[in-house]
Amino acid sequence: MAGLELVLLLLAISAGLRIIADHLEIPYAAVLVVGGLVLAFIPNLPRVTLAPDALFLIFIPPLLYWGAASFPLRDFRRELGPILRLAVLMVLVSTVAVAWVAHSLDPAFTWAAAFTLGAIVSPPDPVAVLSLLRSPTLRAPRPIESILEGEGLLNDATALVLYRFAVAAAVTGTFSAWRATGQFFIAALGGLVIGIAVGFVILRVHSLTKSVPVAENTVSLLTPYAAYLPADLIGASGVIAVVAAAMYISRNVQSVGGPETRLQNQSMWAVVTFLLESLVFILVGLELPSVTRALTDYSPSVIFREATLVCLCAIVVRILWILPSTYVGRLIGGWLRKERVELPSWRWILFVGWAGLRGGDSLVIALALPLTTAAGASFPARAQIVFITFFVIFVTLVLQGPTLAPLARRLGLQADVSADEEEAHARLSAAEAGLHVLDTPSFSASPYPEVVRYLRQRHRQRARRWAAREEQRQAHPPNEARHDELIAAPSHQAGVLDEGRAKEYRRIRAAMISAEQESILDLRDRDVIGDDIMRRIQRDLDLELILLDSREPVVEPTSEVIAQSAER
Repeated sequence: MAGLELVLLLLAISAGLRIIADHLEIPYAAVLVVGGLVLAFIPNLPRVTLAPDALFLIFIPPLLYWGAASFPLRDFRRELGPILRLAVLMVLVSTVAVAWVAHSLDPAFTWAAAFTLGAIVSPPDPVAVLSLLRSPTLRAPRPIESILEGEGLLNDATALVLYRFAVAAAVTGTFSAWRATGQFFIAALGGLVIGIAVGFVILRVHSLTKSVPVAENTVSLLTPYAAYLPADLIGASGVIAVVAAAMYISRNVQSVGGPETRLQNQSMWAVVTFLLESLVFILVGLELPSVTRALTDYSPSVIFREATLVCLCAIVVRILWILPSTYVGRLIGGWLRKERVELPSWRWILFVGWAGLRGGDSLVIALALPLTTAAGASFPARAQIVFITFFVIFVTLVLQGPTLAPLARRLGLQADVSADEEEAHARLSAAEAGLHVLDTPSFSASPYPEVVRYLRQRHRQRARRWAAREEQRQAHPPNEARHDELIAAPSHQAGVLDEGRAKEYRRIRAAMISAEQESILDLRDRDVIGDDIMRRIQRDLDLELILLDSREPVVEPTSEVIAQSAER
């Protein structure tokens, strides 16, 4: 079987692995690691090779972009101190520690190669961690989720800048610490400026393409490359440019995009990231046999000893660093702001220290290592770097990952309800805003007052439901004065009643939609209607099904509205 056909087949198998991972409630990345390892033991599989630069360009910008675009900017600002300590200082410390261990263990690791390995295995992967934190068996407090997600957003930027410098030193054989430090800050600043500039331009393009969802989502798909390539061309950090562009665009794009575009965009990026993450582990599974053949000069015990010690170093250094740095960093921050700071629980800190799971990003940059140096020699310790990277990912994802839930229970960590409270408050505010629109003269004097009554009743039901769910209403005093005016019945009792109505509506309407779908399929099968008409009606029914699954079902007029209409 040729390489391309094999990759396509394995991508199809990856979809099955995703189903298994969701069914077993384990991180998909962990299943992919095991799948890649199994793939490596299958004999006579073709080796699929991509140029290192092409590999880096294909995978890194889109994966970084969607991660940055999905991260809430408010949480980033709120947890900026811990995020920077982990994403920048922690990566620097871990890179140095891993480099020292690797260089001490094996003379094949020149300092440049050792620092390259350190930059590859130091940054944890937020995708694997968050898939665990948001599973039914483990829900951590929201600040922990925000810190780990924010760390994953920036640690790749730090690690990739270090990686570039280390690889350049290994390829050219020269390195200057002072020059590298200056280039680091210049590259970071340049990437930030280019990213924001590209984001500004892309928003203008979105405003021109918003009437054509396919064109707008094509622009979205190309945006990470539009930010990365010009930054990389002038020597700035393409990684930081991608992150900056993503956060700038995600903050402002809602005002220029259409609803159909937004629905397509989320689905498109979910598929793109799934395919890219799957493809990474497929490629490493096909690469591992050649890597192990390149390690024939080493006995298995030696290479596994090196991999084990590097893995332990990466895990232990994170735990040892995070405990003192958290308290010292917060105390210094409070002293600078001249305010008293609340120190986090040691249980939170220990959990964050243990949650440093590595993932697909590390594999991408390991596979993207150059094959040779500028002198034509093989890149130093390249096979060891790829093998050790896969080993570290396997240990942290497959062995360390399943311990997070028991550790959280042991430490007494529980999910807070702040996100649910915020959602209840926001939905209540939205319903109130809609009710105020109905009181304006242009709508209150409508020639069809029964429509206004229906909408008023539906939104009052909605407001009562969410008022009943808003457990800490005093946290949002600006809206309190309006609740009594707009919500006619006691919030809790009416909320319970309307919640029951919503559930019953979901049940009945879902059965109706199923029957409607069967009806149009039968008409299509009997050639009464064409496939195009069937798809058009099916799309409308699918959209209504999506609304049924949402937390705001569209409930039909109640008996109160019907009675009011009959009185007319």
